[in-house]
Amino acid sequence: MEPDTRLERLARETIGAPIEVHRDLGPGFLESVYEAALAIELERRHLPFQRQVPVGVAYKGVAVGEHRLDLLIGERLVVELKTVDALLPIHKAQVISYLKAKNSPLGLLINFKVDALRKGIQRIILTK
Repeated sequence: MEPDTRLERLARETIGAPIEVHRDLGPGFLESVYEAALAIELERRHLPFQRQVPVGVAYKGVAVGEHRLDLLIGERLVVELKTVDALLPIHKAQVISYLKAKNSPLGLLINFKVDALRKGIQRIILTK
């Protein structure tokens, strides 16, 4: 499942928003602070988004729980925010689970606890 050109363009447009937030706030705040600031920046850029989007979790076709996406941009781009010393494989696995649940091929994993945000952004592509 490869991202189409519209989704790729949306991802590129989205990436500028957390870069601006990080440039202004720097590292060191809680994830919730970055999420709120990012919502303001996404609105300023006229990018459609939702915060804390519920995602159902099923086991063998039976609903067993619910999780929440930090951000869903344009109904398709999953964005997971972190403020950790280092991104771990479990963080990527979390985004992959969200991509499967939303049937989306592309997500962004963004860690604000870095000196330059470009070091904290990972594109995650759902592969079969």
